[in-house]
Amino acid sequence: MTRATTAVCAVLLALLLAVAGFFGGVAWENHRAEQRSHEPTPADIGFAQDMSVHHDQAILIANTLTTEVAPEIRGLADRIAATQAAEAATMRGWLDWFALPLTSDHPMEWMHPGEHEHGPSEPTDADEPPMPGLASSDEIARLSDARGAAAEIEFLQLMIRHHRGGVEMATAAQNSDTASAATRRLALSMITEQGDEIGQMTLLLRARGVAP
Repeated sequence: MTRATTAVCAVLLALLLAVAGFFGGVAWENHRAEQRSHEPTPADIGFAQDMSVHHDQAILIANTLTTEVAPEIRGLADRIAATQAAEAATMRGWLDWFALPLTSDHPMEWMHPGEHEHGPSEPTDADEPPMPGLASSDEIARLSDARGAAAEIEFLQLMIRHHRGGVEMATAAQNSDTASAATRRLALSMITEQGDEIGQMTLLLRARGVAP
């Protein structure tokens, strides 16, 4: 091999290494950007924290309902408890994966960002629930004591209101510009599922001559 040929080969090798380095750098930057895009946003975190707590109460309401009710209502309560337990486990799994707290110090802040950035907020009504649709401890106690038709009506009314609050929260997440695709998909699933159940429970109440 002549000295000239060796020089040409060296130049070509240098060019190949430079090109490989350039494309390798682009690939690494794309990888880093993709990793950043998968990091949870405040909307993802707040929704997972608050909705899992919201689900906890739906499970409590369903489990508080006595077994001495019509089979279709007991069956509906059991399905709600099972579905929401699975969804809560999914959301807490996300939070645990990213080593994030399972609950928020400021519930619902993700729906109203910036409220806690300018000092203490205005005092809220003590009777106002921290999240839409939550039942009070007195209402849970009343459901626990109720039997027969009274228990059916109490359960259906509490759960319809609870589901409406859940749909409100899920709609905010589904419409959020900063929520991830995974959060929006889960939120849309909740809107569909809980919307259908609200319809079923409304019909069950009407069959008993009671408004939601």
